Amino acid sequence: MKKEETAIFAGGCFWCMVKPFEETPGIISVVSGYTGGHVPNPTYEQVCSHTTGHTEAVKITFDPSVISYKDLVEIYWRQTDPTDAMGQFQDRGDSYRPVIFVNSPEQRKVAEASKQALEESGQFDAPIVTKIEPAQPFYPAEDYHQDFYKKNPLRAQIEEMGGREQFIKEHWK
Repeated sequence: MKKEETAIFAGGCFWCMVKPFEETPGIISVVSGYTGGHVPNPTYEQVCSHTTGHTEAVKITFDPSVISYKDLVEIYWRQTDPTDAMGQFQDRGDSYRPVIFVNSPEQRKVAEASKQALEESGQFDAPIVTKIEPAQPFYPAEDYHQDFYKKNPLRAQIEEMGGREQFIKEHWK
């Protein structure tokens, strides 16, 4: 029987976080949703109101015999601006903050070591501000948010052009 683990990452608009993980061998599923807040089962509108404490995130189910959590964290960094605590690219506010949500002491150890290595690399002039927090309840987003890049390729491409695509080219060669 295949072993499964989960990883939860917040890096701005969840629409933009799905494809890079979904195209990676060993990924079983990528679900867009909300986590880190105090309102059970929030709606997109509630999260957008910035009153629930939630952030948009992706929950990744993966096979650790094919891809490691460490590799997932490396993919995560390359989708984000780890120096921007107030959102990501054109998406501003607390619901777009960059967070690695860890669900075990092992994941915390890997995430913290990876963050420290990034800080020490000198790749960025500004401090690395991405938070590492304990996983909290994860609420899947509404169906129309799932697989958004497949259902709405033009709109997804426009989102990417809001700064993420250029930042990745410049900083994550």
